[in-house]
Amino acid sequence: MKKDLRNTTADGAVVEFGLVRHALLAKIEAGLIRAEDVCDAHPELLRAAKNIGRDTGETCPLCEDGELVEVTYVFGARLPAGGTCPLSRAELLKLERRLEPVQCYAVEVCTSCKFHHLARKWTAGGRVPGRQRRSVEK
Repeated sequence: MKKDLRNTTADGAVVEFGLVRHALLAKIEAGLIRAEDVCDAHPELLRAAKNIGRDTGETCPLCEDGELVEVTYVFGARLPAGGTCPLSRAELLKLERRLEPVQCYAVEVCTSCKFHHLARKWTAGGRVPGRQRRSVEK
């Protein structure tokens, strides 16, 4: 997978959902969940995946025809209600360095069978620029 947008300036932990994905795929393989029940990506997510999704180099684990792409969404104050999708690493870093905190989500999508899964989430921003501490006199 290309890692151009994986490195972030996240202050806290980056939560990876790989184990959840693995468990979901195991349930599908065991027949506990139908593949059709998880291949239901929203039309807007599919549009973003087709137009601005970043190739992961991974084949879809369900249909094995399509390639997974990744779409990053950023939500926060003074951003559109539906979030924004950074088109480049530079744009993501700019959003992560905002004074207001932002929530970031990376979603993997197969545009062939409409499989989608949250890959990672993290919080960034909310930093005060520079260190402006007052000296305390006693």
